[in-house]
Amino acid sequence: MNDESWMRLALEAAGTCLEVDEVPVGAVVVINGQLVAQAGNRVRTDCDPTAHAEIIALRAAARQVGNYRLTEATLYVTLEPCAMCAGALVQARIQRLVFGAADPKAGAVVSHFGLCTASVLNHRLLVTGGVLAEACGDLLRDFFRQRRNLTTE
Repeated sequence: MNDESWMRLALEAAGTCLEVDEVPVGAVVVINGQLVAQAGNRVRTDCDPTAHAEIIALRAAARQVGNYRLTEATLYVTLEPCAMCAGALVQARIQRLVFGAADPKAGAVVSHFGLCTASVLNHRLLVTGGVLAEACGDLLRDFFRQRRNLTTE
């Protein structure tokens, strides 16, 4: 499978968030061409501010491989990670990050900070952005548009 195929799986995980009124962000972890973990946001569902899709997927992948260091893993996520998630990717020693839509407000990978490639940190990731960016962005825009319409009715 290629980056677009894996991102489609991340989009599927994001789609499940809509059923429980979570912000639709999905993530998958792939090691050696094999799906190791897949998750969607669960912040509201779990009453946990750290329950972003990336964090849940990293936790599941680490349990699956029996190591918190995921040095051969690629994480695919539909939205550019925030500072918390980018920091977790560095701590997990993820080899590569692939994201869909950029996040000009809170993205900490390319939009702000450059946390995944900062030379002052002990690990740097390979980063590819913009994979299926339009589909990833549309899912988020539609979700927030619908929420705004519900609050004005």
